[in-house]
Amino acid sequence: MPLDHLSLPVSSVSASRDFYLKALAPLGYSLFREIRTEGADPSSAPTVVGLKVGYSPDFWLQPGTPNGAHVAFSAKSREQVDQFYKAAIEAGAKDNGAPGIRAQYHKGYYGAFVLDPDGYNVECVYHDMKAMFWAWLGY
Repeated sequence: MPLDHLSLPVSSVSASRDFYLKALAPLGYSLFREIRTEGADPSSAPTVVGLKVGYSPDFWLQPGTPNGAHVAFSAKSREQVDQFYKAAIEAGAKDNGAPGIRAQYHKGYYGAFVLDPDGYNVECVYHDMKAMFWAWLGY
């Protein structure tokens, strides 16, 4: 069964929202919804933020203690990985592995890694199926 959604505890929902909206824009992510605690001042920071590609929100940010998770987003091309990395760095991420082949995983694994504002290891990866196919055949 595929993953439906993921929720990360973050130290600042607003700061993380701003970071991820910029970093994930090359992958097609946009804001789905901001939810505030019932009775909260409308001008207060959101309590929970959902991001989506298309119609389905699959990535949520909520207040909490960051736990050091690794999150990997799927890309449709190497160029999309490169765009993610550039956007994330411009949004304030720290480099944790520039875009490139990660042959230790498999020959078609092209990924980039950054650390978000809470230190989460955020990855964007493209799996080159042709390279994987030929590797499986021993080439």
